[in-house]
Amino acid sequence: MRQTILILSFLLLAMVPATAQYYPDGRPIPPRHRYGNTYRQSSPCASSYYGLRLGLGLATVSSDSKYLDANKVRTGLSVGAVAGWQLSYRAPVYFETGLYYNEKGGKSTYDGDKFTYSLNYLEVPLVVKYRYAASPGITVEPFAGGFLSCGVGGKIKDFGQREAYSSFGDDYTDNFRRFDGGLRLGCGLGLQNFYVEAAYDVGLANVGKDDFDDTHTGNFNLTLGVNF
Repeated sequence: MRQTILILSFLLLAMVPATAQYYPDGRPIPPRHRYGNTYRQSSPCASSYYGLRLGLGLATVSSDSKYLDANKVRTGLSVGAVAGWQLSYRAPVYFETGLYYNEKGGKSTYDGDKFTYSLNYLEVPLVVKYRYAASPGITVEPFAGGFLSCGVGGKIKDFGQREAYSSFGDDYTDNFRRFDGGLRLGCGLGLQNFYVEAAYDVGLANVGKDDFDDTHTGNFNLTLGVNF
């Protein structure tokens, strides 16, 4: 599954030319008129963008429960698409949202037994981004906001008992609730149509099924992508 997603993602990224431009009315907008404080956005095309994203995450689970607390990170893939719209013509401030497939989770050792938790989500980011034009064709893009996610798959593997069961199923109490949400902070760098981003997600929802034990996700994500 992961290999298929990776192959499809790279194919999608390769389909977008590195030299792609904005063409309202069939005419390209010069780079100096696209970003930053130096232009007045007279074209609707210049006030919005769309992009594809492919990332690698380092995820953890922090819990009061001795069974769910993950003391080691788990690597995971993220694949998605985003869209952004300018909130004001007076400043390069944008609202960005989209849809991601995001792999989170963690690893732990308890009483000498190894546990791994894979938590696979469909995730919607909701962030406000400032696109500062550092130079022609280069933008620095700090952002803050949140995310909402729904678990769509994953397994808990108990290596001591040689058992594997669903992370979100109803057969066990020592697993996870499907819905999560929290804060997202980060910064991106735009290089013409290419984009790189570092972000951290702080899960605020209690994703464990025990109301007396708080369980939260965390994830550091490094993402590459293209905007068009």
